[in-house]
Amino acid sequence: MTDSTDPAHLVALDARALIVRTPCGDGSMVWRIWGEGEPVVLLHGGFGSWNHWVRNIDALAGAGYRVIAADMPGQGDSDDPPFPYDADNLAEIVADGVRRLTTEGERVRLVCFSFGGVIGSVVAALLGDRVKSFTGVGAAGFGKRGRVTEDMTRITPDMPRDEQDAAYRRNMAILMVADPANVDDLAMLIQRSNSERNRIRSRPISLTDKLSITLPAIKGRINLIWGDRDVTAIGYFEPRHAMVRALQPDAQIAMLDGVGHWVQYEDAPRFNETLLRFLAAD
Repeated sequence: MTDSTDPAHLVALDARALIVRTPCGDGSMVWRIWGEGEPVVLLHGGFGSWNHWVRNIDALAGAGYRVIAADMPGQGDSDDPPFPYDADNLAEIVADGVRRLTTEGERVRLVCFSFGGVIGSVVAALLGDRVKSFTGVGAAGFGKRGRVTEDMTRITPDMPRDEQDAAYRRNMAILMVADPANVDDLAMLIQRSNSERNRIRSRPISLTDKLSITLPAIKGRINLIWGDRDVTAIGYFEPRHAMVRALQPDAQIAMLDGVGHWVQYEDAPRFNETLLRFLAAD
């Protein structure tokens, strides 16, 4: 098995996936599946794809779960959804895909990163009793947050490749990780590939309070995992946790110290151990 920080790992992991398509507008939504067992559905962040979970999929499949990772509508390999691009319409497409990829008797664990947390919360509400748990990972959709993107560089097609790479690296160091040294070759490959294929403006959806207002409709257990240096949430952790615990006093919440927004990549070993522990307790 390849090292999970090696770009070759991404290629090998993709080659082992079962590719399945479900309806999305006039085209299809693309899903990748690994392993066997109870279903765990992974929803990636904005300007992303299934590869946001590159360092987590084998851990989940190895623990006996069937891992179902989405390329959400208008991102990655999936086709564009119909207008308007909002959380409700995107979630309808995703929820339909989950229904088609699982049996009616199976209960689903949703694990949702950043923008995926907004969409995943609505998916969880739509699926009702079929959701065993909803785990937000650096989840967006809580409303007010710090202005973390104002210092980021806008990348345009006319920029020379080396300038683009420098901008990708700088932007990831601002938004995605706590330690700039963790913007490695694999992270750069993932960020460029995802950004070049993105057709959805996810940030306006992420900045809403859609997740907050949807949480009471989620019937499964609610979990949260954060890096404590997640710039999208610093200063807002306590009210978010209080909101969740007011709904579910036994909600599982973990803060991984010294880690940024892309917590499942930056510290995959600790994240995987935490997530597997949470899922086992659902």
